[in-house]
Amino acid sequence: MPVPSAEFKRALKHLSDKEKEALLLRAARRDAELYDTLCFELLPDVTTETVFEQASDQIHELFAVGATGRLLNRSLTKALGKATKEVAKARRITKDKRLEIDLNLYTLRHIFENYTGQFESVYAGFYTSTARLAARTTQLVLQNLHEDLWLEYKPELDDFLAQLHARAKSRSLKFELPRELVLPD
Repeated sequence: MPVPSAEFKRALKHLSDKEKEALLLRAARRDAELYDTLCFELLPDVTTETVFEQASDQIHELFAVGATGRLLNRSLTKALGKATKEVAKARRITKDKRLEIDLNLYTLRHIFENYTGQFESVYAGFYTSTARLAARTTQLVLQNLHEDLWLEYKPELDDFLAQLHARAKSRSLKFELPRELVLPD
C-alpha cells in the first residue's frame, strides 16, 4: 500500500467538502472492502454483530454452494480457503480480533457438524486445512484475548482439537497441532 506523502495530504486539505465527497464516493465505488469499512465506521446501524451476521451467512453459503461435485474433498478445501479469506476481510473491516476468533469458531462448528466424514478421505487437504484453522484459532485466543475470556473458548476448542487428534491423519501432519488449549497458571 502506498503511504500518502506530505504533498498529497496538503492537497487533500485544500479540497472543498464537495470535492472530498466526490473523491470518497468514487473510491468507495471502486473498492468493495473500502465501502464496507466506511459503512462500518460511518453508519450507526452497521455494527460488529452486523458484520458477523453477513460474514457467517457468506461462509455458510460458500460451503452450501462450494461443497458439491465429484471431488468433494477438493471442493471443501476451496470453500474453507474462501471462508478464511472472508474472515480476514471481516477482521480488516472492523479491526476486531474477537470477531475473527468467533468467525473461525463458526467455520469450525459448521465443518464439524456437517463434514467430518471427509476427514477419512484419501486426500488430506481438507483435514489439514481444518487442523490449521483450529491451531490458528487456538493461537489467536491465547495471543489476542484477555485471560478471562480464554475460559469461554476452551471447552469448544478442546473438543475440536480432540476430534482432530482422534483421526489417524493427525500423526502425519507437517506442523504441531496442540492437544488442547493450555491456559497458563
